[in-house]
Amino acid sequence: MKRQRALWASTSTSTRGGVASFVRTMQGTPLWEAWNVRHVSTHRNGTVATRIVVFAAGLGAFVAALVLDRPDVVHLHTSVAGSFVRKAILAWICRLFRVPIVMHVHGSDFHQFYSRSPRPLQTIIRATLTGADVVVALGGCWAERLERIAPQARIVSVPNAVRPCRPVRQPSGSEPVNVLFLGCIGERKGTFTLLDAWAKMVGDGGERARLTIAGDGEVQRARDRVDELSVGSTVTVLGWLDPDRVPELLASSHVLALPSRNEGQPMAILEAMAHGLCVVASDVGGIPELIDDRCGVLVPVDDVDALARALRHVVYDDDARIRIGAQALQRIRAEFDVDVVWRRFDALYREVRR
Repeated sequence: MKRQRALWASTSTSTRGGVASFVRTMQGTPLWEAWNVRHVSTHRNGTVATRIVVFAAGLGAFVAALVLDRPDVVHLHTSVAGSFVRKAILAWICRLFRVPIVMHVHGSDFHQFYSRSPRPLQTIIRATLTGADVVVALGGCWAERLERIAPQARIVSVPNAVRPCRPVRQPSGSEPVNVLFLGCIGERKGTFTLLDAWAKMVGDGGERARLTIAGDGEVQRARDRVDELSVGSTVTVLGWLDPDRVPELLASSHVLALPSRNEGQPMAILEAMAHGLCVVASDVGGIPELIDDRCGVLVPVDDVDALARALRHVVYDDDARIRIGAQALQRIRAEFDVDVVWRRFDALYREVRR
C-alpha cells in the first residue's frame, strides 16, 4: 500500500519570520510523519545571487520530488512579491503533474501587493489562487480579502499554531517587569512608536520595567533612537536572535509589546500568549482576531500616549497583567494549540487528495 505523502515548499527554516517559525512548529507534529512530509526550501536570506541559486536548487529538488515521490498533496507557503512569484511557478508545475495544491497565504499585506501589481500580474495572481484546490488564509478578515481578489477560489481559514508552554514566572519584590519587542525592527512593526511611548512612561516614573528589542531590520536606527531619548538604562536592543534563543527570551519576559501598523497573524503574539505573557498590541489587521480586552490590551495605531498608558497599566498592575496572561494562555490551548491545527491540515489533505 502506497504511503501517503505531502510535499511542502517555503522559505528555509533557518530564515527569519513567521513562515519559517510556522514550518518549524509543524515539523514537530504527527502530521510530518503521518504524511511523510518532504520540505523543499525555495528561499534563503542573502544576496540576490544567493537567492537565485537557492531557488534554482529548490526548483530542481521540487520537480524531482514530484517525479520520484509522487506526493498526494503539495502545500505551498507564500507571502508577497518574490515569494508569491516563486510559489506561482511551483503551482503551475504542480498542475502539469495533476497534484492537489494547498496554497497557504501568510502575507498580511497580500491585498496591497495585489492592488499595486500591474494588470498582467494581477491576472496571474487570480489564476494561481483559483487554480489551487484550496487557499488557506490565517483568519476571517484575510479570507474576505482573498475572496475579493479571487472570488472563484476555495478559501478556508486555519490559524497559525503554537505549542502551549509553562506560564512565565512573575517578578517579585524589586525585580523588574520585562517587556519584549520581537519582530522586524522598523516603522511597520511600530518599533519607534514603542520607543517614544517607552520614553514617556519612563519620564513619568515608570522605571520598574525593562524593555528588550529583538529582531532584524533597522537595528542601528533603534539603538540611535534609544540614545536620543536617553532611555539606555532601561532599554536593550539585541538585534536578531537565533530561533533557538527565542523561547528562552520569551520565558524571561512578562509583557510583549507589538504596536504594528499592519499585521496578519503574528507568530510573535501567538508565541507570547503560549508562554502566558500579557500582550499589548495595536488594533490592526488580524490582531483583534487573536486578542481582546480579556486576553490582551489593544491600542490605536501610532498613538504614543495610549501605548504609554497601556504599558504603564500592565507594568504596575500585577493582578491585571497576570490575569490577562492567564487568559491568553487559555485561548491558545483552546484555539491555536498545534495539536488542534495539525489535525485540521490532516483533514484538509485527506479531502483534497485525488
